[in-house]
Amino acid sequence: MSSMNEKDYYEILGVSKDATLEEIRKAFQQKARKLHPDVNKAPDAEERFKEVSEAYAVLSDPEKRQRYDAMRSGGAFGAGWGAPAQPGAGSYGYPGAGPFGWGSPFGGATRKRSRAYNPRVGSDVIIDVQLTDDEAREGCKRGVTYQHFTACESCGGTGSVSHEHSETCPTCHGKGRIAVDVADLLGLGVMYVTCPECEGTGRVVAEPCTACGGSGRVLTADEVVVEVPAGVHDGDTVTVKGKGNAGTNGRGAGDFVARVALPSERVSRRSATGWQLVGFTLPFWVAGALTGLLGAMAVVIAIPFVLGLYLLLADGIGKKSPRWWRNSMRYLGDGAANGILLAAFMFAFISCSAGMGRVG
Repeated sequence: MSSMNEKDYYEILGVSKDATLEEIRKAFQQKARKLHPDVNKAPDAEERFKEVSEAYAVLSDPEKRQRYDAMRSGGAFGAGWGAPAQPGAGSYGYPGAGPFGWGSPFGGATRKRSRAYNPRVGSDVIIDVQLTDDEAREGCKRGVTYQHFTACESCGGTGSVSHEHSETCPTCHGKGRIAVDVADLLGLGVMYVTCPECEGTGRVVAEPCTACGGSGRVLTADEVVVEVPAGVHDGDTVTVKGKGNAGTNGRGAGDFVARVALPSERVSRRSATGWQLVGFTLPFWVAGALTGLLGAMAVVIAIPFVLGLYLLLADGIGKKSPRWWRNSMRYLGDGAANGILLAAFMFAFISCSAGMGRVG
């Protein structure tokens, strides 16, 4: 694989060097759909898809893009990153080399990366997918561009190219922590801290893979097609199995979860506040009517009630969908619950005061 400074990511995506993030995203979407191995059966489609994904992963990140531009122009930040990638290095280089790895931007000492062996199942990737009312009612297909961790190809996801199994951490001897003598500094004797070599697991990867640093996974850009069924509502989810983040050290991947965002059913912050204010006053109206104190309290409770109605009317309450109305009742109930507590306290206090006055 050619090194990063030999590639023109702008040319790969077919965009100009001044392209906006939206233009870069659209260019990647178009190319990814044509080159995805599930669609394109050409022999070089998979390799070209990976190259396009690599280009998008760099250019869609402002910091990585800035470093990439500096490297290609021979700027100050490019001096420490000009070395070509080593054989087997993946899209993000290896510790101490490559423009987006762990190396120092000034060519100095490199930061040592942990080689902890910590196999965990990958997390889910959750993305909000905004739909129109028609799309939610009839169902649709949506292509979603996103970044996630995938299993490293160089080591097969294990974290080590030449060893199948982990080994006992040589720093802590498998204990997961090390003793630090701080008697001279703090007068506390020995203090135990998490082992920096294995990060507390007691095991480390033998001869870490240079492409992923021993984690067994690398960050890449991808696109997934989500089939949204008919009749979904705001907050519903659609899951695509195995398309989330890859696990570490050979463990399974999480899922891609598309969370439906339907603006017509969502309650805005302004409407939520309006419902809470209206709900808050309801117990006072009822209690005031039952005790005959409504006239005395009307001026006080009318202020939050009118303010709540104003917020609801300003948010176009009459144009909302039935689902929006059902979602709103939760905020009305929250406000009413708070109002009941305060109303009960106030009327109990008034009753006690009145009783004390009669006794006196």
